[in-house]
Amino acid sequence: AAGMAAPTMEERKACWGARDEFWQCLDSHGEDAAKCEKLRRAFESRCPQQWVKHFDKRRDFLKYKKKLETEGFHPPEATGKS
Repeated sequence: AAGMAAPTMEERKACWGARDEFWQCLDSHGEDAAKCEKLRRAFESRCPQQWVKHFDKRRDFLKYKKKLETEGFHPPEATGKS
């Protein structure tokens, strides 16, 4: 199917560059995605959709990890959760 071909090196570089700019924007605006909308669109247009999903998950994971490192882990009070 169209769009499923592996991106070329140039395309990968463009994608990662767009992602880094978008992430830097989020970092400097305290995760205010509205301020970074232009960069978000560039990121989405330069990266395959699968990658966008992957990077979004990755960013959430990295933020979560950082939070654990800075605040420590506080297990939820509720018990009996699977």
